[in-house]
Amino acid sequence: MFGKIAADALGLSDIGSVIAPTDYNKVDADDYVMHEDQEKIFFLIKSKSDEYCFTNKALIHLDGTSAASKKRTLRRYNYSAHPVSHVLLETAGNIDMDVEIKFSLGSKDFSIDVHKKHLEQVKDLYKALFRISELMLENEVALGHARASIEVASTTLGRGQAGSTPLVESFKELNQAAFAWLVGAQQKYVVKDFGSVFERYIKA
Repeated sequence: MFGKIAADALGLSDIGSVIAPTDYNKVDADDYVMHEDQEKIFFLIKSKSDEYCFTNKALIHLDGTSAASKKRTLRRYNYSAHPVSHVLLETAGNIDMDVEIKFSLGSKDFSIDVHKKHLEQVKDLYKALFRISELMLENEVALGHARASIEVASTTLGRGQAGSTPLVESFKELNQAAFAWLVGAQQKYVVKDFGSVFERYIKA
């Protein structure tokens, strides 16, 4: 009893381990990776009750209710729909056995305890997630500028049509041009695959 209480107090009851790439096919999360669509695992943390699988496109979380239960809930967080932010790394103190990586995906906050022997690997994950959060913020600003520029252009063209000869022949043409512009900006600034970032920071 005392051992269990001490373990819970020190956060030892469900500390995760970093799984080696050679063992990815031995964990449950691998079954939910969309390999058919070129999705690839870059980092995987497994504890007694949970699995956190970081791919180039999403975080796949197998959420266990407890270490004693086999029941799990599968949740998938695509980075393009759940932006990465608030990335933090807490290293271990003198008596701690774990380090903690914290981040948000959209409105969902994560805090994952990992055994401190994996600190160097978790540092790599921290750098990858932090860089992704930077890129997402930069792209969000750029997409905002693209949307603002099309509004300015549309307003300018509308004023120019006050004369006898319209600058754009029809509303349909103007609408198509604006739509194409926004679709292009969306494709450029809403990134769905961050494989290049993970490849840069995650050491095999």
